[in-house]
Amino acid sequence: MIDVVGVTFKDNGKIYYFLPNNLNLGVGTTVVVETERGLQFGKVVLVEKKIKEENISIPLKRVLRKTMKQDYLDYKKNVADAKEALITCKKLIKKHGLDMNLIDANFTLDRQQLLFRFSADERIDFRKLVKDLAAIYRTRIELRQIGVRDKAGEVGGLGPCGRPLCCSQFLYNFDIVSINMAKNQNIALNPSKINGLCGRLLCCLTYENEEYIKSKKGLPNVGDKIKLKEGKGEVIAVDILKREYKVDISNYGVVNVKLD
Repeated sequence: MIDVVGVTFKDNGKIYYFLPNNLNLGVGTTVVVETERGLQFGKVVLVEKKIKEENISIPLKRVLRKTMKQDYLDYKKNVADAKEALITCKKLIKKHGLDMNLIDANFTLDRQQLLFRFSADERIDFRKLVKDLAAIYRTRIELRQIGVRDKAGEVGGLGPCGRPLCCSQFLYNFDIVSINMAKNQNIALNPSKINGLCGRLLCCLTYENEEYIKSKKGLPNVGDKIKLKEGKGEVIAVDILKREYKVDISNYGVVNVKLD
């Protein structure tokens, strides 16, 4: 087991694990951490967490220090400059006629890298754009294309359940969602019912899928022919979680069958 702390780089953002480096860190403490991109300003959201070594990528980076006044000032300046860089990049995108939707821009704390994230329907050749940006900002430029699910998490909104989108609140990693998950849960295959704001299948279809698969064992499907003591009939309804189904028997009526 390895002692780690969870750090995020933006509100409701993905949590990354770092070695605490013998620092006394509490939830809400702002820290400077070492990442593959360079130094980053982050906030501790999980403390005193033990994780099995096989469940994380080794070696872990470490927390370098708690933030000092200058770190905070540098961070605020980077945020302001990144907003300006976003405007500049949008102008250059228009100049080069690129079909891409810019999401955000972020400097690392040490300004060793400027990252732009964007969405697009197809692969974009942005080499000229990178060259122009590098000439302006004199730092390493990275453009990263993200999917529509990531974009939905950034923009936010309300899901069909009436609650804020999971991807904008706590869902940091996207699992594979298949149409079979909707079928397993007897959900009508209506795009307006099973698709989220991103246009993809609802992430929440994965939450209870295993329980539905477990509960569905031994149950017939609607339309199956079933022979009961009352006679032979057709299954007209199935309640998976209650583990019961209804059979319509000619000249007898509807029989409710419940499994143990």
